[in-house]
Amino acid sequence: MKKKIALIYGVTGQDGAYLAKLLINKNYIVHGVKRRSSSLNTSRIDDIYRDPHEERNFYLHYGDLSDSLSILKTIKKIQPDEIYNLGAQSHVGVSFEVPEYTANVDAIGTLRILDSIKTLGLEKKTKYYQAGTSEMFGATKPPQNEKSIFYPRSPYAVAKLYAHWITINYREAYDIFACNGILFNHESPIRGETFVTKKIVSGLCAIVKKKNSKLYLGNIYAKRDWGHAKDYVVAMWKMLNKKKPKDYVIATGKQYSVKTFVNLVAKELNIRIIWKGSGLNEKGYWGNKSIIEIDKRYFRPTEVNSLKGNAQLARKELKWKPKYNITALIKEMIKADFNS
Repeated sequence: MKKKIALIYGVTGQDGAYLAKLLINKNYIVHGVKRRSSSLNTSRIDDIYRDPHEERNFYLHYGDLSDSLSILKTIKKIQPDEIYNLGAQSHVGVSFEVPEYTANVDAIGTLRILDSIKTLGLEKKTKYYQAGTSEMFGATKPPQNEKSIFYPRSPYAVAKLYAHWITINYREAYDIFACNGILFNHESPIRGETFVTKKIVSGLCAIVKKKNSKLYLGNIYAKRDWGHAKDYVVAMWKMLNKKKPKDYVIATGKQYSVKTFVNLVAKELNIRIIWKGSGLNEKGYWGNKSIIEIDKRYFRPTEVNSLKGNAQLARKELKWKPKYNITALIKEMIKADFNS
């Protein structure tokens, strides 16, 4: 039986790495695209990347979502059965600093892939997955599902909303098998260091190891629906293996504040945090020492206060449900941090 060929944009990221390994285990040939930089930045996929001279089932290519020609050439060369667009400028806070770049990569990058599928006449062959985000709901009241109104509150979310709708447009206009996965927050031990969950775990572990003395955070009352990236990449694959393309919310349906997440991590590390003060002056104490403080620089110009997903449609139609709860996620992240 001929192996399926998958092309993953953003393969060196958290989701790309987990997805590549999942697909390889399902006997796919996987091609991954990464940006060229002075550092290799392949640590998340080093265990599946082999010498280019050897026969293998994983191939790495250089490319960029801001480069139409490279996208067209890569897709033409590989002729993939499935394309997963996980590449993005994915940090919400950073998108306020680089809004034009975020729009170019996250919004127009999606258009470039979809139009390449159309231009190359691959509408009947290639299935397309677009990585959406719960940030598109923004200020919409939770719980949010596929029918909830979008109200993006950052350049990142606005760019992702364009990507969401252009995916639907190309699906309806050109009969491309194209799906949007509206994924709520998902974390793992290989999450990027600047994302709040990883920042909290690494920060508190460093304090326990006496490598650092303080952790600075922004809006600790923001509430999020956190799952494990391992669970969420399974949902991506399931979406592209349905008979008809459809958009799905992927979430745990459980919500915790950043402050609660801090407390859960601290509990696993046997740190007893006492909170004192309010607003920008609120601090977390361990004994008589302040170890957590609020820094207004980490607040966004427009905050998203509450995200909580309703993934009933995915549970019913994809037969998907998360295996990890927040405690298991935190335990795994802490273990990896101490072993790093």
